[in-house]
Amino acid sequence: MLKLLLLSFLFVSSLLANKVIYLSYETVPDRVVKGEIFPVTIKALSTVKDSKKISYTFSNKMGLHILNQTPISEEKGKYFYETFYFQVTASRAKLPDIEASLVRHKKLISSDLNLSLEYQTTTLLGKKLNVITLNPKKDFSHIIADNFELQEFKTTTYDNKHNIVVFVATALNTNIKELHFNNVSKQGVESIRDSYLDSKITYYVVINKELENFSFTYFNLLNNRFQKINIPIIVDDDSVVAQSDLKPKDQSKEQLKMSIAAGIAVVGFFFILWRKKYIYLVFILIPLIYIIYLSIPQKDVCIKEGSDIHLLPVANGTIFETTTEKSLFQKEGNVENFIKIKLKNERIGWVKNENICSH
Repeated sequence: MLKLLLLSFLFVSSLLANKVIYLSYETVPDRVVKGEIFPVTIKALSTVKDSKKISYTFSNKMGLHILNQTPISEEKGKYFYETFYFQVTASRAKLPDIEASLVRHKKLISSDLNLSLEYQTTTLLGKKLNVITLNPKKDFSHIIADNFELQEFKTTTYDNKHNIVVFVATALNTNIKELHFNNVSKQGVESIRDSYLDSKITYYVVINKELENFSFTYFNLLNNRFQKINIPIIVDDDSVVAQSDLKPKDQSKEQLKMSIAAGIAVVGFFFILWRKKYIYLVFILIPLIYIIYLSIPQKDVCIKEGSDIHLLPVANGTIFETTTEKSLFQKEGNVENFIKIKLKNERIGWVKNENICSH
């Protein structure tokens, strides 16, 4: 009997449901660029005093990707300002129809059963958008943003015919994952902080050695024009360091040790001339042996079978080869947890220290 009463109550409530949400557009862009990320803010008014949560569903969108199903909400007086972000993916686009619904929970009679009372939904019909399609040149990076800025960069030798350029960049209001270049031998992401509002990326490109500059453009939404980014190619023979700092590593410590040892040897030499006792030759021989030891590079290093060879010394970075057997490689240097090796094809790679083995 109770179930019958509840069903009857729900049926009558649905018939008597009133419109409790009023929607309107607050801000819609006059035009958008294909590929652009843009916000749309709607103004919502709820006539139900004790309920503040409004849920939204989307339908009938065209040429758009919805970036946040849950809006960024701001309450001003009795109005809610709800902001959604979209990305234009086609030359023709229409905002989705936005359906808003409000749900209240009430206790019925004296039972402990909670019943959800659904009010009449309100739909805001989607508007057609004025979409502008760009006609970029070949140097376009596929980035459309409010701002794209280089933080640091570094160029090192990749092989006999190519250099590798690594750079860190930050961007505002863009899909940073779309970064891509034409006419490069190889490229890829080493690390990424993916947020359409504020993003950061570490990226590499392999280019011909003949190039003196690596230049590309992105479309600046604030200036409404293509903006050029230029990276001068200055090949650094130093090791590429971790992604948080691409600047050359300070190699002065080894030189300082050698200078100190040489100074001790010189003092020992004059001490021998002064005291005429050759037992003090030890003050010359030990520093000289130490200098020779520091000067001789370690030529070969043993790498375990199944070791990943990385393009850069970056955790979770690009792996371009895996050793099929225990092998010896020429050691070129090291940085933090990686060792730099030269492969048989003259290419340079990086292997984690944990993959080093004994001969």
